[in-house]
Amino acid sequence: MRPAHLALAAGFVALPANAIAGTVTVVLPRVPIAEYKKPYVAAWIEPAGGGGARSLFAWYKTSGAEGTKWLADLRSWWRKSGRTMKLPADGVSGATRGPGSYTIPLPADLKPGKYVLNVEAAREHGGRELVSVPISVPAAGGKAAGKTELGTVTVTK
Repeated sequence: MRPAHLALAAGFVALPANAIAGTVTVVLPRVPIAEYKKPYVAAWIEPAGGGGARSLFAWYKTSGAEGTKWLADLRSWWRKSGRTMKLPADGVSGATRGPGSYTIPLPADLKPGKYVLNVEAAREHGGRELVSVPISVPAAGGKAAGKTELGTVTVTK
C-alpha cells in the first residue's frame, strides 16, 4: 500500500507543511493568590482594516449552562463574535486551562493579508486583559505580552 493510502486508511490526511498559516502560543501565568480560578480565555482574528472576526478558541466552563453565563465577561470577544455563536462550537469551545503554555494552529485557509490576532482573558475574583498582535499572512509572526491575566502571546510560522 502506498503511504498516501495508508494515511487515508488510518483516517487522516497529511497536509503539506505550507498548508498551516502558523501557530499561536498563549502563556497563562501563575497568579499568586489563595483562591485562584482558571480564566476564561478567547482568541479571534480579524482583518487589520476592520471586518468580520473569526473565533479561534473559547476556553470556558463547558459543563452545565452556567459556564456560558460568564462568557460575556470576555467583553471584546463577546461583542466581536461570541454572542452570535452557537455554543459549544466544534473546534472552538474547550475547557478552561490552568497556568502554562498552549499552542493552537492558525486556520490554514487564511487569505494573504494583514490581520490582528486578539487574545482576551477574564478571571473570577481577578481582572480582565486583552492582548493584540498584528500579523501578516503568509509571513505570520508577532509577539505581545500581557501584564496580569495573560503572559506572552506569540504568533509563529
